[in-house]
Amino acid sequence: MAAPKLGNVLETGLYVQDLAKARHFYETVMGLEPMFLDERLCAYPLGRGSVLLIFQQGTTNVPAPTPGGTIPPHEGSGQLHYAFAIAAADLDAWRRHLASFAVPIESEVTWPEGATSLYFRDPDQHLVELTTPGIWANY
Repeated sequence: MAAPKLGNVLETGLYVQDLAKARHFYETVMGLEPMFLDERLCAYPLGRGSVLLIFQQGTTNVPAPTPGGTIPPHEGSGQLHYAFAIAAADLDAWRRHLASFAVPIESEVTWPEGATSLYFRDPDQHLVELTTPGIWANY
């Protein structure tokens, strides 16, 4: 039996040592604005139907009751990776923007189909990727 169809990835979660420090990076360097914030997490909208969740490490390893039910425990550690889609025309602007905040680009990759990816680290050493169209068959 075939699985029912999936949509896009709705949420991506990162776990950080210092939520205030992470918020400063994501709001100042990356230009994101939170749509939800409490002592355990910050949620940033990323275009249509995608959310970046930044969790204070250690606050999600117990059940979280909500008015509609309980969120099961979850936790992550280590240097995680995720990518933001950017327009090819914005690639140089992102290089300049990151440099203006002294965020070093760790690597730059040009992919066979013409996409370019910039790789750099957030304050928790998560690997952030900015990539232009053409990296995957569906982007």
